[in-house]
This record gives sequence, C-alpha cells and structure tokens, in this order.
Amino acid sequence: MLQLNRDLAIVRRISEALFDSVDLDEVIETALRNALDEVDAESGSILLADADVQHLVFHYSIGEDPVPSGMAIRADQGIAGAVFQSGKPAVLPDVKKSEQHCGDIDALIGSRTRDMITLPLKRWKGQPIGVLSVLNKRHGVLDEHDLHFLTIISAFAALAIQRTRLLEEAKMAEVVRLLGSISHDLKNLLQPILSGTELLKDELGQIFHPEATSHVAKMDASEVFCDEIMSMIAKTTERIHDRVKEIADCVKGLATPPQFGPCRLGSAVADVVQTLEILMKEKDIVYEAQGLDVLPVIIADERRLYSAFYNLIHNAIREVPKGGFIRVHGATDSAADTVVVTVSDTGRGMPADVRDRLFTPYGYSRKPGGSGLGTKIVKDVMDAHKGKISVTSEEGQGTSFYLHFPVDPTRVQK
Repeated sequence: MLQLNRDLAIVRRISEALFDSVDLDEVIETALRNALDEVDAESGSILLADADVQHLVFHYSIGEDPVPSGMAIRADQGIAGAVFQSGKPAVLPDVKKSEQHCGDIDALIGSRTRDMITLPLKRWKGQPIGVLSVLNKRHGVLDEHDLHFLTIISAFAALAIQRTRLLEEAKMAEVVRLLGSISHDLKNLLQPILSGTELLKDELGQIFHPEATSHVAKMDASEVFCDEIMSMIAKTTERIHDRVKEIADCVKGLATPPQFGPCRLGSAVADVVQTLEILMKEKDIVYEAQGLDVLPVIIADERRLYSAFYNLIHNAIREVPKGGFIRVHGATDSAADTVVVTVSDTGRGMPADVRDRLFTPYGYSRKPGGSGLGTKIVKDVMDAHKGKISVTSEEGQGTSFYLHFPVDPTRVQK
C-alpha cells in the first residue's frame, strides 16, 4: 500500500508539473529535476534524437558540471546509445564495470560517474525519442528500486515532450497556412500597383514629351489622374505593409484577432473597386453597384472585409472576358438581422465539381497558377464574422457569390 501511495504521489506531481507548460525546454528541465529529486541523485541529462536519428543531443543537463546543451554523441555510442537502440533501461550500480560507458563525457566536464540509470523516452509506438540518464545517488547507489520510480517519470516525460512537439508543429502549420494566405493577397495587391505605375509612366511621358502641346485643360486632367494613381499606390502599399506585419506577428506566435467595429459594406467595396479600377479599364469591364449605399452599418473587421471583397472582385476580373460585367448588389434581410452582398460576373463559370468543393477542405483551382487560396481566404473572413457564403455557377454562364453578414456578429450564438 505504501508503494502504491508513493507511485500515485509521483504521478500526481509529475503530471501537474509537466502538463502546465507548453514550452519544450521548460518541460525537459522540469522532468529532469523531478527525476533527480525523486531518487536523490546528483546529476543527470536528457538527450533527444536529432531529425535523422543519427545522433543523441544533450538537450538539458543538471549537475555541478553539466554537459553543455547541444553536445551530441552517435545514436549507438555509450550506454545512452545502447539504451536508445534497444529501448530497454540500464541500471549500473558500478559504471566502471561497464564496457559501454563513454568516459569522454566525464573527461570533458571534469566529473566522475559512479552509478547510473539510463531509461529510454518512449513513444506509444515506434522508436524512442531520446533517453533520460540519472547519475550518482547521494546516499547509496542507484538500483532497481529507483528504476521503478524513474520509469514512471520517464513515461510522463516522453508523453509531455511529444505533446509539446505536436503543439509546436500545429503552431508552425498555422504559420505556414497564414503565410500562404498572405502571400496570395500580396501577389494580388501588387498587380494594380504595377499596372498603375505603367499608366503613370505613359501619362508623364506624354506630358513632358518635347512635341506635346501645352494645353491647360490637359495638364489639369493629367494632374487629377496622377493624384488618383498615386493615392491608389499609397493605400495599397499600406495594406501590403499590414499584411507583412501579420507574417512577423504570426512567427512570434501573435495571431491577429478580428478587430470589430462599425463598418459600411459599401465603403469597403468602393475601396476595393477604386484599387482595381485600373485592371477593369484594361479589359473594358463594366462595373455596376446596386443597393450598397443604403445598407445598414454592421459590426465587422474592415481590413478583413476588404480582403474578402478584393479576392472576389479580383478573381472576377480575371474570369470576365473583355467587355464583360461585374455587379455587386446589397440587400437587407430584416427577419434574419443580416445583410446580403452578392458579387456576380459574366465570366466563364465553374464546372460542377469545382463549384461543389469550393468551400470545403478539398477545394482547388483550375486557373493557371491558381491555388484556390482566394476563396479560402473569403471563407475564413466569413467564418470570423459568423456569416455564411454560397455560390451559384455554370460553365459559360458566369458566377455569383452570396455573402450573408450578421449585423452584429458579436451577438450571434455559436
């Protein structure tokens, strides 16, 4: 009964200590300190296998002369290597009698190992991820009795290390996902800037051409045109700056939450159209807006609204043939307390299989160079606003997207 009570006490202490943290270094240090305290040992180390499983790397050591972090030995070297390869613990009351003991480490740090227990840090299945070594019991020598307690600690340590690594991998996956989303937006945001600078170059060339006739009216019109282009470039550059900042924040682990505030959907759409007007003119596209100015103010993240409408309208411009139409229509559904914005085009439409997968994890793009990220970004924006999005499309008949925004998403029940 006393043994069982001590086992349960160890389980409680180690689980509380290890699973309070999501930092790998902190988890490893906590595991090692608990192991040394439990068996009253002077020093110890936790070694983890590298990515290629060719070496064991000292991740953390405790003792009067700890092994430097980052030092590595071959994955089959010494007692640690033998335990790692076999997956079985080694109890050595007298290390001098073991031919596998690697004296190089002792010589390096100027210490002497008397007794040792080394245990594998095991996954649930598969090869161990590393080893835990405990050295030099203060009173007596390390034995099978100590192994019993260290086995409990090593099992929880391996579990906590794996958990922490999975959390780090999930965080990195989120970083990669966001980087894909941001790079997609940056690519699209740069397109009107490039077109605008080309138009600006042509306009200035005509004004300052030696043979150009100096007409005041033309100069005034050119000044207005240049001001519009420069304003568009400045605003779009600022938006690129904001998106790049998201990359830095994400890498630092700072996810940018929605910044909700009063917004007018008509203004968000107008800002997008002003930016993309150059691309529309290049293809002689007719743009039409209906009912947007009378829509009620909604609670939304204005930056994300811009991103959603930018992606939809930019995609429409690429799909619509020369001389085609793009229409954005707004309406209010008072019964549902929502606002509905429809973005329609007279483009080539989508095949049924693409349309039906569009807002699922299996969505993809058939456009040359397309990734399907544009509609994924729009779906993410709608999810952040607790809204809904749907699409109708037929090949050769164009496409319509329907965006349903709650007037106040902060009051929508999950």
